[in-house]
Amino acid sequence: MLNSTAIPLLALTISLSPALLAAEEDEESSLTSEIELGALYTSGNTTDENIQFRGAIDYSLGKWDLGLIIDGFRSSNEDELAAQRIYYVSEANYNINEESFVLTRLAHDDDRFSGYEGQSDISLNYGRNLLVDREDMGLTLNVGGGYRHSRTLEETFSETIFRLAADFNWDLSDSAAFLQEFSTEAGEETSIFRARSSIETQIVENLLLRFSVSLKHQTQVPAGRKNTDTETSMTFVMRF
Repeated sequence: MLNSTAIPLLALTISLSPALLAAEEDEESSLTSEIELGALYTSGNTTDENIQFRGAIDYSLGKWDLGLIIDGFRSSNEDELAAQRIYYVSEANYNINEESFVLTRLAHDDDRFSGYEGQSDISLNYGRNLLVDREDMGLTLNVGGGYRHSRTLEETFSETIFRLAADFNWDLSDSAAFLQEFSTEAGEETSIFRARSSIETQIVENLLLRFSVSLKHQTQVPAGRKNTDTETSMTFVMRF
């Protein structure tokens, strides 16, 4: 059984495998990355610490697009941990042509305060790039199926899932953009819906300010836990 330490290492290995296979082909490659960080500290009558962080790496090699994302949040009150979440996503995307692609995706959600010890899923998806004729907009849709493994303090269960996802981006100006991410992963035991809306503006060449609202809704949760979690954040983003 995979634990929270093994998952990101396995995710990275799976992401890099296609690149190693394609490296023999003398293809042009590119690497991009970004680091996102926001923090809030208070002292006096109460001592609070809230940290939002996110890192993303994208690597293109010929027809392959590989990606790894680590998204986390940590909150403490009076030096006592109040919330902690880390979400890992690894993707290997093979481009059939400009409009179509096949996506292999592996994800692990480590959020102990949700009532789950951990949830991992793997899926195979078919995707389409829409609005390819628009310079200021992009829309990507993908649909597929896979398998999810969930652990709580009381039980462990696995299930097949149906996945539907969409990503939309709109360049509002030369220095501002709107991004919308949506996904649903439906299973027999539980279904998970995620959405993230962001507006970002460029401060200097590689530094941006991003305002985001994220939502996660799970249909079945352990007793005493809420079905919906929301996060609102303002973060700095450094792109390389």
